[in-house]
Amino acid sequence: MSIIITGSLAYDHILQFPGHFEEHILPENLTNLSISFLVDNMKKMRGGCASNIAYSLSMLGKKPTIMATAGEDFCDFDVWLKSRGVDTSLIDIVEGDFTACCFITTDRKNNQITGFYAGAMAKAHRLSFKNLKFKNVDYKGIEMAIISPNDPEAMKKYCNECRELGIPFIFDPGHNIPRLSGEELLECMKGSVYTVINNYELTMIMKRTGKNEQELLELTETIIATSGAQGSIIKTKGKTIEIKSAKPTRISDPTGSGDAYRAGLIAGHLEGLPIDEIGKLASVVAVYVVEQDAPAQHNFTLEQLKQRYLENYGGNFPLKV
Repeated sequence: MSIIITGSLAYDHILQFPGHFEEHILPENLTNLSISFLVDNMKKMRGGCASNIAYSLSMLGKKPTIMATAGEDFCDFDVWLKSRGVDTSLIDIVEGDFTACCFITTDRKNNQITGFYAGAMAKAHRLSFKNLKFKNVDYKGIEMAIISPNDPEAMKKYCNECRELGIPFIFDPGHNIPRLSGEELLECMKGSVYTVINNYELTMIMKRTGKNEQELLELTETIIATSGAQGSIIKTKGKTIEIKSAKPTRISDPTGSGDAYRAGLIAGHLEGLPIDEIGKLASVVAVYVVEQDAPAQHNFTLEQLKQRYLENYGGNFPLKV
């Protein structure tokens, strides 16, 4: 059985601004904004939603496969993913283009301003769940797929194909919400096992679609809204569960923590855990990223994850160690 991770593959450029954005952005001049931030340092990292999710999933004992597009500069990235136990056989290299690039500037309050160049990612719509290149495996062997931020046309296509083929899927629109119409967002949510966003994104979706939470839950089985240090809220038709965030040993950079949360969500779901335990597991996986300077720099064993889980939530660790 397989886990298919769709989404961006990107080189992340992480920039740290030593001040606060709010002190330099004048609300009265937002219609004529021209501003730059002198940053203290920059790191170029391997990233993208698909890579980040797959990275944490591999540490959770899963064997994810990434279905995405990358540029001619992807060779070292590919070697690194394979060394982490990630199947890259469905990554399509686009000749004559670069792998997507993300430029993330974070201030002292962990507010972020992000610029993103799609590059090869813009060709992701040419991939299909109906034409997988697995040896001896077809879509019937997929346990779970996640549709994370990617080329908008690809995201719409993948959601439609998952519904058509009966593949359980997670809809994770993220920063692509502004590029999807209200009708497209509703269509993508339809039939999903989970819709995962942050609190702000949930508000955006409700505004763009004109639907409230209960109306959205007619389309998706579960809505999970994350809120950083405030934890996450899991909503189903029958109940609402608040999950406190796991406590970090230090706070460095939140970039990529949401992707790690999604990895914990997928692992917990495939283990058949109760929804509250899934939320707790996801939060513990996410906190490892917050403690690092960039995504995909964290490491943990299942034994270490167990200890962090028990320290934060008590009870019994839900995974086999």
